[in-house]
Parts: sequence; C-alpha cells; structure tokens
Amino acid sequence: MDKIRNIAIIAHVDHGKTTLVDSIFKQAGLFRDNQSVQDRVMDNNDLERERGITILSKVASVRYKDYKINIVDTPGHADFGGEVERILSMVDGVLLVVDACEGPMPQTRFVLSKAFQNKLKVVVCVNKLDREGSRPLEAYDKTIDLFIDLGADEDALEFPVLYTSGASGFAKTSPEGNETDLRALFEQIVETIPAPAVKPEEPTLLQINNLDYSDYLGRMFGGKLLAGKIKVGNRLVQIREGKQVGFNVTKIWTYEGLKIKEIEEANAGEIVMLSGLEDVLISDTICDANNVRVLPRIEIEPSTLSMNFYPNSSPLAGKDGGKYLTIHKIRERLEKEESVSVSISIDKNSPADAVKVYARGELQLSVLIETMRREGYELAISRPEVLFKKEEGKTMEPYESVTLDLPEEAVGSVMEELSRRKGLLLDMGNPVHGRSKLQYEIPTRGLIGFRSNYLTLTRGLGIMGSIYLGYKDYAGSVQSRCVGSLIAKDPGKVTRYAYEDVQERGTLFYPVGTEVYGGMIVGACSRDEDLVVNITKSKAANNMRSANSEATTTLDAHQEFSLEQGLSWLRDDELLEITPKSLRFRKKLLDHSERRVAERRGATV
Repeated sequence: MDKIRNIAIIAHVDHGKTTLVDSIFKQAGLFRDNQSVQDRVMDNNDLERERGITILSKVASVRYKDYKINIVDTPGHADFGGEVERILSMVDGVLLVVDACEGPMPQTRFVLSKAFQNKLKVVVCVNKLDREGSRPLEAYDKTIDLFIDLGADEDALEFPVLYTSGASGFAKTSPEGNETDLRALFEQIVETIPAPAVKPEEPTLLQINNLDYSDYLGRMFGGKLLAGKIKVGNRLVQIREGKQVGFNVTKIWTYEGLKIKEIEEANAGEIVMLSGLEDVLISDTICDANNVRVLPRIEIEPSTLSMNFYPNSSPLAGKDGGKYLTIHKIRERLEKEESVSVSISIDKNSPADAVKVYARGELQLSVLIETMRREGYELAISRPEVLFKKEEGKTMEPYESVTLDLPEEAVGSVMEELSRRKGLLLDMGNPVHGRSKLQYEIPTRGLIGFRSNYLTLTRGLGIMGSIYLGYKDYAGSVQSRCVGSLIAKDPGKVTRYAYEDVQERGTLFYPVGTEVYGGMIVGACSRDEDLVVNITKSKAANNMRSANSEATTTLDAHQEFSLEQGLSWLRDDELLEITPKSLRFRKKLLDHSERRVAERRGATV
C-alpha cells in the first residue's frame, strides 16, 4: 500500500495533459525502443482521436523504481465534467496541467475546485514551456491567484511546481533548468502525493466509479479499494438506495501499463475492476456481506440541457443502412449510456414515441449522437432546450462564465454576436500583442450554437472555455437564428433547373441529385420566414431554346453542416434527421397544410 500512488491528470481542454501522459509512458518503459506508438495513446476512442479531445476517463499504470503509479487521464472539456467528478473520488492527488501561454482557464478553475473539495494534494505542471509565446512565470503567478481565489489554505498554497513539455518529454524545476527528461516529475509524484488513505485491516469496502463492458467478460465495474481485500469467490453485497444484492466475485483485474491484468487477490489502496454482477451503476457501494456500510453518492453538477430523441419517421428512413430504427432500440441504447455515464440521465416520464435526455452540454450530446449513428442507429433529434426552474415565483435559468482568447480584429464581431445572445462583458484585456481576452457571463441558452459561429468569426484562431455558474434570473428571449427555412414541396431529386431558380432566395444545403421529400428543409431562406419551394421541378421538354444557355449559369456552392452546427441551427418546430450516412433537416410536421393549421393555432394562442 505504501508503494502505490493514485493520481489524476486534470486541466482545461487542450492544455496538453494527454500528450504529457504519452511522454510519461514512454519514459517509464511501457514501450520498446523500436515500437511504433501513435500519439495520444490513451485517447483510443475513434471520436477522441478525430476531435483531438479526451471524452472518457481512462486508467493506466507505470512503475517508477519500486513504486506503482496509477494514472487517470480526465477530459478537459466542461461538458464532460461528470467524468472528472467521478474520477477524483478514487485518487489521492492530482497533476494540474496549466498552459504556459494561456495560464489558468475556466475549466482549470472547475477541476481545481473539485480537487480541493476532495482534499487532494496538487502538483502543478506549467506545460508547453517550449511553445512560442510561452510565459511560464506569468502562468505560475496566475495559478497562485487562482488557488487564493478558491480559498486554498497555507498548506495547499505551498504546492510544488514543475515546468514541463509533454511534446519534448522534460520536466524542469525552474524555467531555465537543464533537465532533459521527466525524472523530476516522477520524483515529485512519489514525494508529494500521499499513499492511499485506506483501512486494510477493516472489512471490504469499495465505491463504484468506473464501469466497462466486454463481449467476452460481460459487465466490469470497480474503483479504489477503500478497506480490506478482495479475493476471487468472495461473497459481497451491492447497495443502492437502501436495496441490497448479494453476489460472488468471479474475476478481479488491476491496471498494469495500458492493459488490465487478471489477479486472484487485491489489497486496499489498489484501483481494481471486478465481475460477477450485471446491474451496477456509478456510486453503488460494494461491501462485505457481514459488515454492511453505505458510502455517500458521488455528487455532480446538475444537467443544464435536454433533448428529445425520436425514431426516424421520414420517407427515407432505412435507406441509409441503419440497423436500429425503432424507439424501443433507441431507448435501450440510451438506458445503456445512462448506466455508465454520471452526467446523462433519461426522463422516466418521456412519451411513448420519444426519449427525453438530460445532459451537461451540446458537445456531450453530439458525441453521444455521433457514437449512436456509427453503431447503426437512425433517429431524429429536437433542438437542445435549456432547463428552467421556478424560485419564489420567478423563472430562473442556468448561466455560464465564458473566457475568450481571440485575434484583435475579430473582437467587434464577436462582441456583437454575444450581445445578441444576452452576454454581459465582465472583463477585457490584451495579454499579448495582436490578441484580446474577453470574459463574459451569459445564459446557457446563448451558448447554444455559438462555438461554431465563434470559430467562423475568428477564422479558427479563437480559443474558448466555459464553466457552469448556477441559476440566475431569466434574461429574456434570445434569437436563435435570423433566417427562415426553404422547405421542399414534393419528393424527388434536386434538379439543376430548380437549384438555379431557388438559389436566388437563399442558401441551399444539398447538391444537385440529392433525394428529398416533402417537408424536408433544403436550405436557409434569405429572409426570416419559411418558404415552400419546388426544388425537384425539371425544365419543360419542348423545342423552345432559352435565351441564356444553361452552361453559362453558375450554381452557388451548397452549405455543409457538422453535427454540432446542425443541432444549433434547428428551431423548435424542426428536427435533425440522423442516419449512418446523412444529416437532413426537416419540419416536425411534414404535411404543408397540417403545418399551416398548427401555425395558425399557435398564433391565436
């Protein structure tokens, strides 16, 4: 037990923690000298590698001298804060990674406050020391300010700091140091992070904060063994909300390098995975059958958004290779997601033809949807909705603190956009020549769809971070978009003749030859009104030659949407149809006459 160190690596998104973990693994000898190793080895999920972010917390271990160091890589994005919250309950210290150029950002504040709540020891790494424009001493000073701001005591303020580069693989005790490897980091972890605070002499006690599933091994669950020991065959009890279920441990694993290793017995302080029980959730208590004890559930920040999942009911349903089309299959898949994620939940009172899902943010929902479509699900998605609540007769809504680092020339357009979204400017500065830093307080509603707009306004050079603040007074209506929809009148394929005619009325979303159906949204109208267009009409076959030859007419480029952009573009009466191959916008009511009746009823109400 004294030779074990359990540590989580926490940081704001893109501050380099996963790259630093890569270097730790390489220098700890996990790979052969001639072994080909891909970058960001712990981001082994396809979506993580494509997006360049960590989505799921993962555990691995390294050996340094005669110490075993269990390392947990955690997400940096605020939408996956639930992953950080559950992981911090099973480690004894954290490695806080801060970018030497940017300094602490909103998510840095969030993850550090959670570390303080869990009374964890902190080692600070000012990372990307060799990056152009790095200001390590300024980043260190701002980190001290953040510690003070979060109410750190004298002991916490005496934190050790190292100046590191994950890409180059070094850790220095000062910015001018000569160290060329990570030995100083390993030494600091061993010295500063305490051995697990556990009770080996007491009966078995463990809280579930890690779940996995294998087609060969079935359900796997585990966490840090807080007391006693576990042997294969032990009779244990699972406790959830006062209910007890007995089971026998069939297998035990511990982490060795990047893989799990099957063992016969585990001691207190070790991070383990078990099997022998199917119905298990995060926060469940596992204890000795003869000494029942219940641990408090892991508390996480509340969900701020909801979204309705519907089966795909369009005329093109099932034509894109989807395997799972029914609401039953969709609900089954979402219930599986709820069982392994602490920050996704399902409304038990959802109607029979839909599933209402609660989550922390747009990105979290889009990752879930993208995962499902790759698994062969077809579904239709409503616009994300913010969760309001009533307090003393007043409507309250969630707010977020947003920090933006952007080029100076983009400041005006970004401020105009945030003002339209009810953002309140709190602070403005110029940390380096040519760039500005803005801090806003904004309703969560105002952030829906903002990220993609922000990247466009800053030409991809803007950095943005947000953190949940809590509920405040309703800010008034926020305009989601200022253009209407171009709606296909009839089913068929988009013709060149029709495209030429319709492109004068707005921007089209699909190229010539795309199959459409009545009620499908084929473009954005140039005015703030919905317009039904005949996008499938063809030129009359007669002997009259037109004055202008078709060959001289240029077609405007159609607009492509990512999944996040598609979700943010929706209005309340629209759905995004998602299949393994396509994204299509549509009206909830496809029939034009039914839609007009519904609009008139809405106007009279």
